[in-house]
Amino acid sequence: MVAGSNSTASCFCLFQLKFAIITPALVTGAFSERVRFTSYILFICLFFIFIYAPLAHMTWHPDGLLFKLGVLDFAGGTVVHMSAGVAALASAIYLRKRSDQEMKPARITYVLLGTGLLWFGWFGFNGGSAMGANNLAAIALATTAVASGAAAFAWIIFDALRGKKPSAMGTSIGAVVGLVAITPAAGFVSLPHALVIGVVASWLVI
Repeated sequence: MVAGSNSTASCFCLFQLKFAIITPALVTGAFSERVRFTSYILFICLFFIFIYAPLAHMTWHPDGLLFKLGVLDFAGGTVVHMSAGVAALASAIYLRKRSDQEMKPARITYVLLGTGLLWFGWFGFNGGSAMGANNLAAIALATTAVASGAAAFAWIIFDALRGKKPSAMGTSIGAVVGLVAITPAAGFVSLPHALVIGVVASWLVI
């Protein structure tokens, strides 16, 4: 029993650490090529101590402030994406502009491959947040797939309506937008709701 308890706690700890390390990594796009590596390591440490850990406690712990206020965050929409988004915005405002403002991907095939890997990994985030191989995990996996697929398809449609040629890049961006949008609600909504979330998120971002 003790060994099983320890293994469960270790698994939970590693799962939470995965969230903790991916959050500051999401910010890097805002200041890539404009900070030193040592500064980035310092940023990760400070971000975890003063931003991520308190926010995670407030949102997910039964005694947390936001939890008691009724905030629902199934897999990190508030703790991960909102905190990283605000930090990225602050970084982009504070740091100087890049010398080359137009950053194009080296190969679109890499973009598609990265999107596929990200999409696959996202199932681990959202499905794993059910803390077991159960019905809740199945719901989270299904809503994640529907929302991201709907957002990707909606992006193509919106591009066509604006007179733009649908592209693999736009489709990839749409898929990621859907993944981000469904994350806080993945275990709380139905498939039709996930479809609407994906389409609306795509419309708002495009």
